[in-house]
Amino acid sequence: MPIDFYSASFKDFEDIPGLNVYERSAYFTQFLNYLKSQDRLNYRLLSNSPCSPEMEIQLEGGSKPRRMVSFVSNDYLGFSQHPKVKEAVIKGVEQFGAGSGASPAIGGHFSYHQILEDKIAAFFKRKDAILYTTGYTANSASLISLLRKQDIAILDMAVHASMYEGCAYTNVKTFPHNNLDALERILQNTKDTYRTRAVVIDGVYSQDGDLAPLNRIVELTKAYGAFLVVDDAHGTGVLGKSGRGLIEVYDLFHEIDMITGTFSKTFGNIGGYVIAKPEIINYLKYQSRQHLFSVTATPAVHGIIKAIDLIDEEPQWMNRLWNNIDYLKNGLVDLGFNIGNTQSAIIPVKIGDPVLNAESARILLNEGIYVNPIMYPAVSRKDARIRLSVMATHTTENLDKALNAFQKVKSLIH
Repeated sequence: MPIDFYSASFKDFEDIPGLNVYERSAYFTQFLNYLKSQDRLNYRLLSNSPCSPEMEIQLEGGSKPRRMVSFVSNDYLGFSQHPKVKEAVIKGVEQFGAGSGASPAIGGHFSYHQILEDKIAAFFKRKDAILYTTGYTANSASLISLLRKQDIAILDMAVHASMYEGCAYTNVKTFPHNNLDALERILQNTKDTYRTRAVVIDGVYSQDGDLAPLNRIVELTKAYGAFLVVDDAHGTGVLGKSGRGLIEVYDLFHEIDMITGTFSKTFGNIGGYVIAKPEIINYLKYQSRQHLFSVTATPAVHGIIKAIDLIDEEPQWMNRLWNNIDYLKNGLVDLGFNIGNTQSAIIPVKIGDPVLNAESARILLNEGIYVNPIMYPAVSRKDARIRLSVMATHTTENLDKALNAFQKVKSLIH
């Protein structure tokens, strides 16, 4: 049956009965061309400038790049462009070269890897960590290694996609987002049934920007003898008195069984990490295939090491970030937009209808505001939104320009 391109999403093309890989790919290309013709393909836009609050973007059909205010980056503190971070990257490359040349077990474990493992563990008041090439891999690879057929993963439905992928080899149950009654029922019903029960949550949720009730989840997991995994990728550097994330807000550093995160957001680089008891970390170092058989991070991770220091050395960046968050949130609410229950640097402007959402993104691009429209399956079909990521380095002029553009969106949807 032909797919209705007008209401379709990327997920509709994952598996089409009767079409082989070439036919399905060709059909999907037709869909992409349709989106381009409707000015609805706001993805994979080419940037000719650094990751920053203003970026030069090459729009489809444009003769030259256009300078736009950007709200697509998770570089919350602007550390990817911090002079001290860039200086550390340059020094690391000058000393060690461009790459590491091997996987960690067979010659690719360098002093800077060990320094970074020790530093990120200490950042969360722990002693042991393991590095992965991406934050996505940190989640998927660690869970794949730890959870098998005799185990079960109990996931908040809104966790990162990487967590779902990490549960491919184990049993899975999900509970409605932040619904602790449902979580407790699952914990009760699975008692004495599985070898390991892992409750898997995010600290800050990536689409709504809201927070997990971490203190109550810790109480539940301990009461029922479960293993708790927390991905606080979007909370680190944003929440907590010293930027240690939601775990710091509740002072639960030693109560979480496994902490995961990424270096691609607050720390302005790339890579991921898992922090846990030494026995878990040692197991992952030799049993997690994506770590064991992947070449390790480049010497550019010296920039991450410096970025971790800067969170403590220059707290003004987190203060500036929250000033910007509050300013933009208040402005959007004053315009009458629904931004949900966000308590982070992620602000979802909830449009609802996916077609109106795509048109809103088109208007914003035309007004010089670079944003991402979020559609199904990232959110439900009727919960489409424009997702804004706020940076400490946005200026008031940047934020005002965005609010003026949203004024034009308001006339479309109201």
